[in-house]
Amino acid sequence: MNRKRKCLLAVSILLLVTALVLLAFFSGNRANESANLKLAHVACLGDSITESSGYPEYLQALLGANSVVGNFGVSGATVSFNSYKPYYFEAAFERAKRFEPTTVIIMLGTNDARTDYYQQIDNFVTDYTRIINSLQALSSKPQIFLVKPPPIFNNAYDLNGTSFVEGVLSRIEQVAKTLGLPVIDVYTPLANHPEYFPDGVHPNTEGAQIIANTVYNAITSTQP
Repeated sequence: MNRKRKCLLAVSILLLVTALVLLAFFSGNRANESANLKLAHVACLGDSITESSGYPEYLQALLGANSVVGNFGVSGATVSFNSYKPYYFEAAFERAKRFEPTTVIIMLGTNDARTDYYQQIDNFVTDYTRIINSLQALSSKPQIFLVKPPPIFNNAYDLNGTSFVEGVLSRIEQVAKTLGLPVIDVYTPLANHPEYFPDGVHPNTEGAQIIANTVYNAITSTQP
C-alpha cells in the first residue's frame, strides 16, 4: 500500500471513530434528557405518612433541582370509596392532577386496614383501579408506581397489622400485576424496625429517609 493510500485509510478510520464517539455522546444526552423529563414533576399521593413524615421532601433533596416533587398526602385517606375520607374525592387528588405529573407515586392502603373500613376490602381492587385510571387519562401520561406502605405495629388507631398484610398488601400487588405497573416495596426494609415508628404507624426521621431512599432507587433505576 502506498503512502497516499495509508494516509487516506488513517483519515477514514479517524473520521469513523469520531462519528461513533459523537453518536454515543448525543445518544447519552437524549437518554438523560428523557430521564429528566420523566422525573420533572413527581407527585407523591398518599395518606398521613406521605403528608406529614417528610419523605417527599427527602425525595426532593435526592432528585435535585431538575425535579419538582409535590406532596399530595391527605391524613386519614383511604383507597376505599366507602370510608370517611376516600382519596379519590379529596381536593388533594385534583391538585395532584393539575400538577401535570410525569411520575406518580401512590402510597395508600394503611387506613384501609382500620377495623371498620376493612369490611369493604373486597372493593379495594376496583376502587384502586379507578384512582389509577384517572391518572392514566392525564395528558402528561405519567409513569405510575404503586407502593407497598410501611408496616403497622402496635397502635392506638385501630389499624390491624394482620389485615394490612393479608388483605391490603396482597391486593396492591394484584392491582399492579393486572395493570402492569411497578411496585415499590417500602414494607420489607422497615418490617423489623418498630423503633422507627413511635406511634406504631407513622415513621420518624430515620423511617422517612428509608422510604425516600427506596422510592428514589426505584424511580431512577427504571430510567433510560
